Amino acid sequence: MKTVLIFITLLMSITTTTLAQTAEEKEVAAAVEALRKAMVDSDKAALEKLAANELTYGHSAGKIEDKALFVDNLTNGNSDFVTIDLTDQTIRIVGNTALVRHTLTADTNDGGKPGKVKLGVLQVWQKQTGGGWKLLARQSFKFPQ
Repeated sequence: MKTVLIFITLLMSITTTTLAQTAEEKEVAAAVEALRKAMVDSDKAALEKLAANELTYGHSAGKIEDKALFVDNLTNGNSDFVTIDLTDQTIRIVGNTALVRHTLTADTNDGGKPGKVKLGVLQVWQKQTGGGWKLLARQSFKFPQ
């Protein structure tokens, strides 16, 4: 009987831990989706809210932006996403950090020039006290031809 109670207690604690991780993963997924939408909509307020002040945003061509430049380029037309589709997304929570990987496929209109991109992306999100999940870092890469 004692063994059965220990087993049930252990099973309940594992289930509780799994549910807590799932809830955090859902929060991060919602933040990723909010960022996707803000990028397509060029929503300055949303972009500033989602990005950490310490943001480092890496493009596949090697260009690195801080938070101010990231927001400015998305709202002034230099980096204009008409559509963004995210697929093959994985989320891994490590403490107050979330590692998100996905494939980004998008139609762009950068500087008035239409284009298409397909990139691999790694995002690093940080759960900040009182501020929720914030994008701390992002790096994209081109798939081999």
